[in-house]
Amino acid sequence: MHSNVYANGKILVLAEAPLASSAGVLYGKGVFTTVRIEGGRPFLFEKHLRRLRENALAVGLAPTEDAAIESELQELVAANAVASGRARITLLDAGVSTIWGGSGEPASELHIITGNFRPVPRETKLGVSPFAVNSASPLAGIKSCNYLENLLAAEEARGRGLSEAVRLNESGEVVSGAMSNIFWLREGELFTPSLQTGCLPGTVRELIIEKLECREVVAGIGELESAEAIFITSSGIGIRPVAEFAGRRLAAANHPVLELWPL
Repeated sequence: MHSNVYANGKILVLAEAPLASSAGVLYGKGVFTTVRIEGGRPFLFEKHLRRLRENALAVGLAPTEDAAIESELQELVAANAVASGRARITLLDAGVSTIWGGSGEPASELHIITGNFRPVPRETKLGVSPFAVNSASPLAGIKSCNYLENLLAAEEARGRGLSEAVRLNESGEVVSGAMSNIFWLREGELFTPSLQTGCLPGTVRELIIEKLECREVVAGIGELESAEAIFITSSGIGIRPVAEFAGRRLAAANHPVLELWPL
């Protein structure tokens, strides 16, 4: 590629604006995880680090050492005086893609931001997203920086007055929420979609499966339509019962899953 680039109102040499040519910015080549901070400490941090490391290798990035990530996160949490909130940890490829004449050698950069929790409505209303998940995608199950589909699905749901939307895959199987994992109760038994549907292996999902008896299944939307209770989970929102699904009111849930995380 040529030596000069345009960035933020100026023409600069590439070395002064390296992100303008990075594979991370141009193609979303990167991975991330969002960690809950409680008492100034990351929650389920080992699970987040393991997934981040596995996801980085899956997209061809060399993962940053766990100790370095933990040290930098602690420093940022202290600098921002975060007692309770969230942190996003991103590994981004700052290298130049071969498409633009680069060597193609990935150059991992670590970026961390912190902030407050996302606002959560008092009642969680759930519908079905029109945007399907491709379970055969090489990014299925990876929390990559190619996250625009999830954001568009979440925004479409909010435009209908919903809190979240269930995404199905190309076979009509329940996968997850746009930005959450999903669980449901039927005849007192707890279920969640199998990873083979293309769902993300969330850290809170993993916690629930470790602590409680839960069946990972391949199921159609009919399972949710007849469910006694539905829950959505993520590090940002915890474990939340769904009050309404596709216009059907659900009775208040009383299940041990709610005891795993303070609402």
